[in-house]
Amino acid sequence: MSQITTHVLDTSIGKPAKGIQITLEEKSGNEWKLLGTGITNEDGRIADLLAKDVKLSFGIYRMVFEVKPYFEKQNVISFYPKVIVEFEVSEDRHYHVPLLLNPFGYSTYRGS
Repeated sequence: MSQITTHVLDTSIGKPAKGIQITLEEKSGNEWKLLGTGITNEDGRIADLLAKDVKLSFGIYRMVFEVKPYFEKQNVISFYPKVIVEFEVSEDRHYHVPLLLNPFGYSTYRGS
């Protein structure tokens, strides 16, 4: 399993959000460097944004969730075209970054 994983739940329907493209980026100065990308599976998860042997340096990272296409596919109007979650890696451990999503809001937390 990757050091970074995610899970997206669509709270408006109470189901996993399948088919959302997510990118993982590392902050490098004033730029963002692409590290990995994936699409959520049937269970709304991506377990392999990074190869399992890749260890992240301590620093600032972000996950970009492309949510507009997900809602458009369901003919649902939404407010946010994408959700960007920035976080800091400060320990050598696994980081799980879940997203609870609906057409007009979202929340996230550090999972386990």
